[in-house]
Amino acid sequence: MQSIFLALGANLGEREEHLRQARALLQRAEGVTILAWSPLYETDPVGGPEGQGPYLNAVLAGTTSLAPADLLRLCQEVEAACGRVREQAWGPRTLDIDLLIYGDLVLEAPDLILPHPRLHERRFVLEPLCDLAPDLIHPLLKKSMRRLLADFDQAQRVSRVLESW
Repeated sequence: MQSIFLALGANLGEREEHLRQARALLQRAEGVTILAWSPLYETDPVGGPEGQGPYLNAVLAGTTSLAPADLLRLCQEVEAACGRVREQAWGPRTLDIDLLIYGDLVLEAPDLILPHPRLHERRFVLEPLCDLAPDLIHPLLKKSMRRLLADFDQAQRVSRVLESW
């Protein structure tokens, strides 16, 4: 079993419901155990087309017996089940699931890079990740998530909006 951390985000439709549905589907998936989840955060979009609405974001912590590629495929199936349509890179979406950390694996494949290549550049990921695992060490940068968040110098609006969901 490998420890995993997954980032969830949604900025279309019933955002909170999409995140709840994703969590429930992942909890029922064979080979995945969801152990904890962060509070919900509302954040402004980072990148992508202008005019997008704010995101709700959270991080899930768990374990898996799935190989990384199979876990990615499962995440994409959950996105599709929650209405995700891939029309525009970094565009608005009903659900986005990013595989942040898979144990201490470092992987660079055409369709999957681990740890997530922009994890340390996204306050909307670091804040909820620190709620769950502040002392987790980034496999490449060799810094704790707490340290990465403390070193963060870019202004990104990240507001905790719901402790329990």
